[in-house]
Amino acid sequence: MSILMPPEWAPQDWLWIGFPHLAEEWPDSLERAQEQIAAFANAVAESGQEVRLLVRDEASGARARALVSGRVRLEQRRFGDIWLRDTGPLVRGDGSALRCGFNGWGGKYEMPGDEVIGADLARDAGLTLVERNWILEGGAIDGDGTGLAVTTEQCLLNPNRNPHMTRADIEAALAKDLGFDRVLWLGEGLVNDHTDGHVDNLARFFAPGRLCLPGATGRDDPNAAIYRDAKERAEAAGVEVAEIPSPGRIERAGRIEPASYANFTITTQLVIVPTFGSTYDSDGVAAVAALFPDRPTIGLPADAVLAGGGGFHCASQQMPRLELNS
Repeated sequence: MSILMPPEWAPQDWLWIGFPHLAEEWPDSLERAQEQIAAFANAVAESGQEVRLLVRDEASGARARALVSGRVRLEQRRFGDIWLRDTGPLVRGDGSALRCGFNGWGGKYEMPGDEVIGADLARDAGLTLVERNWILEGGAIDGDGTGLAVTTEQCLLNPNRNPHMTRADIEAALAKDLGFDRVLWLGEGLVNDHTDGHVDNLARFFAPGRLCLPGATGRDDPNAAIYRDAKERAEAAGVEVAEIPSPGRIERAGRIEPASYANFTITTQLVIVPTFGSTYDSDGVAAVAALFPDRPTIGLPADAVLAGGGGFHCASQQMPRLELNS
């Protein structure tokens, strides 16, 4: 069997989601962030797909149970932040799960439990665990199912990740460990993204060889140059680009937020797009919906989740449905 990581639009058995529990991460919006994550979990579960919502302790478990439907399965786990896209297992096509090293997004946010939650989830799911010592977060890469991956130089070439590795070394590691034999390198990620430019906030494959990217909205869009550069690089590499709107300039307490409709989550039954109270929200949801005519697309508020540093896609990780006997 191939070790290639299945694309996100492939059938899934369940979705892991992290439930917010750290008041210091959401100092004035923890309850709203919990409500928004619960709405996300409910939407996936009500569509017919299993959801495994991770809670940190009995208190957060009680809060979660008061917010989610009976279809959502709660699992109490030891983890720090909720961003399971980065700390959870990367499931490969052969039924194994890759866990690379994790250093708190370049040493910025190191929390007990985040370094082991991926291995714990993989073992409990019955997956063969493959561990590597180079640093890689799941939100730093996206694949199209044919062996093509997209990432950003800002993240994977950042000296706070793998200072001993060259671009060629990283490409070789992606091929060896995840089956990606081609890499599309974009430049910078979104302004003020504390992940150092995770690609899942900028560029997402929605079909083989087809990539969606935001286009600037409004003359004060802080990421306009970043979007232009990404589009030029993708098209120069022969990748078909579909543009979706940007939410525009989103600020919180005077700080530009890395808001993006590209942080959508693809599940077996539907696609969920984060919204931010922007005048472009409805256009953003409609643009993403046009990319996925085979399943419904909905928008859900995610501004409070974003206040903690990420979005719905960042807070989730899928378990692909593996056809190991085919």
